[in-house]
Formats: sequence, C-alpha cells, structure tokens
Amino acid sequence: MLFNSNVFLQFFAAFILLFFLVRRSLTARNWLIVAGSYLFYGWWDYRFLSLLFLSSLLDFWVGLRLEGTVSESRRRIWLMASLTGNLGMLGFFKYYGFFAESLAALMEGWGMRISPMALNIVLPVGISFYTFQTLSYTLDVYRRQLKPTRNLVSFLAYVSFFPQLVAGPIERASHLLPQMEQTRVITRAMLEEGLWLVLWGMFKKVVVADNLAPLVDLAYRPGESTGPVVLLGTVAFGLQIYGDFSGYSDIARGLALMFGFDIMVNFNLPYLATNIRDFWHRWHISLSTWLRDYLYRPLGGNRRGPGRTGINLLATMLLGGLWHGASWHFVVWGAWHGLGLLICRVWIQRRESRLRDPFPHGIAGNPQRPGFHAPGLAFENTEKEGRFPNRLKTIFSWVLTMIFVFYGWLLFRAGSMSEVASLTLAFGDWRCPDWLWSYAMRLAVVALPLVLMQIWQARTADLLAPMRWSVWTRSILEGVLLWAILVFWEQESTAFIYFQF
Repeated sequence: MLFNSNVFLQFFAAFILLFFLVRRSLTARNWLIVAGSYLFYGWWDYRFLSLLFLSSLLDFWVGLRLEGTVSESRRRIWLMASLTGNLGMLGFFKYYGFFAESLAALMEGWGMRISPMALNIVLPVGISFYTFQTLSYTLDVYRRQLKPTRNLVSFLAYVSFFPQLVAGPIERASHLLPQMEQTRVITRAMLEEGLWLVLWGMFKKVVVADNLAPLVDLAYRPGESTGPVVLLGTVAFGLQIYGDFSGYSDIARGLALMFGFDIMVNFNLPYLATNIRDFWHRWHISLSTWLRDYLYRPLGGNRRGPGRTGINLLATMLLGGLWHGASWHFVVWGAWHGLGLLICRVWIQRRESRLRDPFPHGIAGNPQRPGFHAPGLAFENTEKEGRFPNRLKTIFSWVLTMIFVFYGWLLFRAGSMSEVASLTLAFGDWRCPDWLWSYAMRLAVVALPLVLMQIWQARTADLLAPMRWSVWTRSILEGVLLWAILVFWEQESTAFIYFQF
C-alpha cells in the first residue's frame, strides 16, 4: 500500500477514526496498530507477513532470554541466535542471487564453471528497515542499555508501526517502544504539525520527485550519454531521490504525530553540507547513526590508530552501500563515500588539534525531536570543523562536496558497473542536444519550490519554519500544496525509490 495511492486514503480514514475511538485504551490501541500495520504491509504480499512476525517474535523472545541469563557466554549465544535469524533472512531474500552470481563469475575467471541453484526470490518490501529495527532492540538489551519489554503486543506495534515500517526512519526501541507502552495525549499542535509534514512530504514526492523521474530516465537511457545530458540527469536524480525519500520520511513523521507518536528526523538539509562528513550528519540520519552505533564503533571506531580507523570507515560504508542493494554499483557507491569520509578525516585532522569521532553523529541537540532549532548550520562535530575564515572558502567547500555527492548519485543510479563506466566516459563529450535547454528549464521549474523551501529552512535554522507563520498564511500555503498534489496525483501511483531496499 502506497502513501500516494487512493486505497491508502481510504485505509487512513478508517484507521484514524478507529484510533481516536480506542486511543485511551492502551491495549486496544496497540492491537489496532498491529492489525492496521499488518494489513498495510500485507497489501503488497500477505505471504511476507510471516517474515515480519517471525523477526519480531525472535527478538522479543531473545530479549527476555538475555535478561534472564547471567552467563556472558550464554548471553552471546542468544545474541548470535538473533543475528543469525535476522541476518539469515535478510541475506537469503536480498543477497542470495547477488552472491551466487558473483561466485560463479569469480570461479569462471579461474577456469572453473559452476551453476549455482537458480531461485526466483522476491524481495520483501522494507525487510532491510524492519530487520535493522528489531536488531537494534536486541543489541541494546544485550549491552544492558535497555530493559526488554514483556508486552508482546506493544513490541509487535513498535516493529510494525505502519507510518515508518517500509522505508524508515529506522527507529530505536529506546525511543519508540516506551511510547507504545503509555497512553498518548494528542494535542492540536501535533495535528497541525502532522498535517504540514504530510502535505509537504506528499508535495516532495508527487510534485517534485515524480516529475523529475521521466527526466532522469531520459538522461540515463542508452544512446543519450553526453557530458551535459549526464550532468543534468544526475542533478535531476539527486533532487528526485531526495524529494522521494525525504518526502516519505516527512509523511511518516506527520502520520505518527497525528497518532501522538514522535519519530526521529531522518533528513536535515543534506545539500547544504560543506564536507562529506557534514553530508552524512544530514542524510538518512537513522541509518548513519545505526551504522555508527552497531557497526563502526564495535569494530573499534577511531580508538586503534589512523590505519585501523580508515579500515573501519571503509568497511562500514561498504556494508552501508551493500545494505542499499545487491549489486556491485551499490558497493562502489559505499566505497566512494567511505573514501570521502576518510579523506575528510585526514583533511580535518591536519587543521584541528583535536579530532572527535570521524563517523556521522546525527544532528545537533536532540535528533529525536522533529521541530528542533539549530544555530545556523552548527551540527554536532561540525561547529569547529566546518567553519572557514571567509564565505568564499565555504562556497568552494560546498561546491566540491556537491560534486563528490552527485557523482556518487551517478554510481547509485547506474544499473551496472559497465553503465557507470559509460556514463563517466560521457563527460569527455560536451555536445548539447537540441532538447537540452527545454530539459534544463523543466528541471529548474520542478526543483524551484524545493530549493526555495530549503533555503528558507536554512536561513531560519528551522525545519518547521512554515509552522511559525500565522494560521491564515500557513493555510494558504497548505492549500497551494494540496492543489498541486491533486493536480499531479496519478491513478497508477509511483512507488517510493527506497521501497526496493
């Protein structure tokens, strides 16, 4: 079921009516969340509901076993049971074909021909997101940073909460689970903020991202590869994936607020970053902080010298790239950003006497608070590092960062490594097709509302800047957004890009 579909509007109307009828009964509310979320998820393919339930049941049970076990060796066995079960399901459904084909190609290069078993495996929607969400619960319980819940219904509601089930944010149990276990008070401010986030997120998806998609497809189709075409197509894709994914996150946050739940900010103006570390403070924050806490730091972080730090960074980002998809161009995209983080670390180290953790730490203040205020562009670990003596250096640093990030989007969008090579070589040919000017004009028109809003949010240092307007002014803006959404709403709704991950 897609947020931008007619059937979801019917589902949401029925769900919110029932939710308000039972909101004061904690047990009934959580049962409704579980039932509604399983209906929402099962709309794609009911068979995969078993995976969602088994993953939830496994970690709920392991959490209780971890609490009741004193022996550290036995606690590690229970942790391995969770890791094996969750990562085993994820690996089988998402990576079996990739590793089988890669092994066959490698063996063929050595002169040995093998034929791995061919399986027609369908990737369950959102499996990467809810697997990481349940794993974070088990890992926090294992570290004794969280007491396990004994309420299975509230745990199932935490894992399956439909606004963020399919494409995040990847919520931590320490933040969302307690909200499932207490009665929520829904205020007018929550409803107003939730409505704004849903409208703005839907605008980014339906009006911006879906109108940029044909431009991206046109630029990346075979035979169109010249430098200007690939350049504009890559810019269009960078804006498309941002509008698409951050739009989903905004809708998820808005829907959650309407039910009285607070979920974390997942994007914070990433295209205003002035270095690659700053970018990962702002892009897909729930994933970057997950990788930091459950992969980078357990590997040793930056505590074992510069050589080991570099290896840890590259390994973390390689796995982060592979998390996005079972293809070598995703691995290369991860390696590209790992290399960028490593270069950024060395560059900063030469200019600073003190260096803190080199991996993204999320946004400043409280990353769980949707309406946070930050002073200027000061984010954790960037206040000292990201400021330059003059504006010219800041602009130069921003330009270099965007060149790096958007070439990364070329790696991400390309369908294979051969396509990556073809698109990269296209920059040697700077012929402009006749249609390129109209293409650039359409790109500018579609992207303009998004760009203007981002500038406004940056100048006010407030992601919820429109909420500070008067009720009448904000209502006019929301009316314009709603009108644009209805104009561009398609009967055959386009899926969100991150559903494939």
